[in-house]
Amino acid sequence: MADEHQFIENGLQRSQIDEFFQEELGRAGYGGMDVAKTPMGTQIVLKAEKPGMVIGKGGENIRKVTTALEERFNLEDPQIDVQEVEEPDLNARIVADRLANALERGWYFRKAGHTTIDRIMEAGALGAEIVLSGKVTGARSRVEKFNRGYIKHNGEPAEEVVDHGQGVAVMKLGTIGVDVKIIPPGAELPDDFEVNEDMDPEELVPDAVEANEAEGVEELLEGEPEEAEAAEAGAEAAAAEADEAELDEDVVEEVIEEEVEADEEFEDVEVPGGDEDVEEELDELEEDVEAEAEELVEEMEAEDEDEGGDA
Repeated sequence: MADEHQFIENGLQRSQIDEFFQEELGRAGYGGMDVAKTPMGTQIVLKAEKPGMVIGKGGENIRKVTTALEERFNLEDPQIDVQEVEEPDLNARIVADRLANALERGWYFRKAGHTTIDRIMEAGALGAEIVLSGKVTGARSRVEKFNRGYIKHNGEPAEEVVDHGQGVAVMKLGTIGVDVKIIPPGAELPDDFEVNEDMDPEELVPDAVEANEAEGVEELLEGEPEEAEAAEAGAEAAAAEADEAELDEDVVEEVIEEEVEADEEFEDVEVPGGDEDVEEELDELEEDVEAEAEELVEEMEAEDEDEGGDA
């Protein structure tokens, strides 16, 4: 048989054995079982509210159950160990059966649900949830939920931490499913944390302490944050003003030196001829312009005379 088929076969057998114990040991407060196959046989650990009723007078009932397991489920040498449930109100299977019996006896579903979940929380549970589904009040089926505390619905904590139990109440209008989930007291959840105020950081995280000391973080944190920020801001402002002052002085000195050099160069330049040569050149330009203008006027008059003679 393949591994997958073997897993399915084992799961089916386990479910059938669980249903068998629920039918045979329901009055004794059946609270679940654990099955483990060993070289010596099959070890079964039963949890019950009343172990005496499971064992029976002189072990009669337990022998009957053992024989039925061998015949119906082909178990090799089953060995049953019965353990008493210390707190029945924290066992989901027992609570679900009690609630189903209360509904069958005529309890109103809201009163039964609130009373049951209050008893669970008074027993010390971290959280609980009860779901009733079916025809709780009339011909139309519906779902009613009762919640208290903190509960996990998915992930590994829902499989490993949450105790899950189911029961069935047979009513005149139909059956009512009872689903109970309980987180027992002292359960370790992955999102829990504790703050230890008396612990020494050097014992827990010595590497982090050494790094802080090397960087001088503790010295910076000794003063108040506001004072440290004000001191840093003042130091930065003073440094910026000093830099600006130095830059201004350098720029002023450079500008002054450039102006002095420009004045000296301008004074050293010599203008040839002075003002008299400039006036002579202007007079010559005016005479040339007048001569060109007269020539243009004469040419225009000559052209006009030629046009008149042709006409």
